[in-house]
Amino acid sequence: MGDARRYHPLSSPFRMKRGGELLGARVAYETWGTLNAARDNAILILTGLSPSAHAAANAQDPSPGWWEAMIGPGRAFDTDRFHVICVNSLGSDKGSTCPASIDPATGEPYRLTFPELSLEDVANAAHETVSGLGIARLACLVGCSMGGMSALAYMLLHPGTVRTHISVDTAPQAQPFAIAIRSLQREAIRLDPRWNGGHYDDDVWPEHGMSIARKLGVITYRSAMEWNGRFARIRLDADERDDNAPFGFEFQVESYLEAHARRFNRQFDPNSYLYLSRASDWFDMAEYGDGDVMRGLQRIQVTRALVIGVSTDILFPLEQQETIARGLEAAGAAVDFVALDSPQGHDAFLVDIENYSKAIGGFLASI
Repeated sequence: MGDARRYHPLSSPFRMKRGGELLGARVAYETWGTLNAARDNAILILTGLSPSAHAAANAQDPSPGWWEAMIGPGRAFDTDRFHVICVNSLGSDKGSTCPASIDPATGEPYRLTFPELSLEDVANAAHETVSGLGIARLACLVGCSMGGMSALAYMLLHPGTVRTHISVDTAPQAQPFAIAIRSLQREAIRLDPRWNGGHYDDDVWPEHGMSIARKLGVITYRSAMEWNGRFARIRLDADERDDNAPFGFEFQVESYLEAHARRFNRQFDPNSYLYLSRASDWFDMAEYGDGDVMRGLQRIQVTRALVIGVSTDILFPLEQQETIARGLEAAGAAVDFVALDSPQGHDAFLVDIENYSKAIGGFLASI
């Protein structure tokens, strides 16, 4: 497989919201389609916590991306019309500067000396990348999950740089349930002896902690409806069980979670996971509205917006999407609100491609 990533060098020093700075930092990104002469047909996609910038296949890297069926000629993100950019979040280990990167001051990985990371930092880094491409105003800014919060920060911190917005399964602030789950995920990683205060390496890796963190995440990304429909109480076949292991896996759902965790392990840096997880907890639009989320949202200026939520999403509940829609509408945007009944829960935007394509493609066709 090839590597389609490009890199934008950030301003140096790149100053962080909560203090500290990065020297010689960069952000990875990929693109699809052609930027027109007026430079006004660009769409920026900001991702969830763990995806890379490889949202779809391209000439340099033909491997399928995490939103493969959504991007391309004639698809929802029609690359015959739009220039699509996907940025890997600052703090992620998929090419952008992160805790695993080398600190130029020491020649060693940052690890826990990496400055405290906020989603505002992620937004500012993405904005620098877009500006570096000579794009003054995006045709549309798209944010999925954590990326939706980063997108809200982007529009608030850089007014006038976004014409329209698509908000996908996100929130204007972290609610207690989401904070509690992410807190347990971080605790699982930190309590793994191999995490070693952030000083692990390829030979000694906190696999157990990362496995539990991933399992907790997967449980919240889907809905009880889907768990019941897919697995019910089906038990593993005798040859799939280890009857000599005390309290070993007995049900198919346990085996499914284990397989997910194994695929994820060593595919994402544990310290990056900790930093981005905490950044998600910290984000709060109320900070920009004198303690009121709605007043914060009303500071965002776009002409039109599409807000999509899922009734079965327990991590970013539908009422949080409704709040975003009301806030943007109160700010003067023409808002389309779509509430889907997809059984897949929070992960529906990665799975229910038919309905998301219809909503997103229809919106983009009209701008």
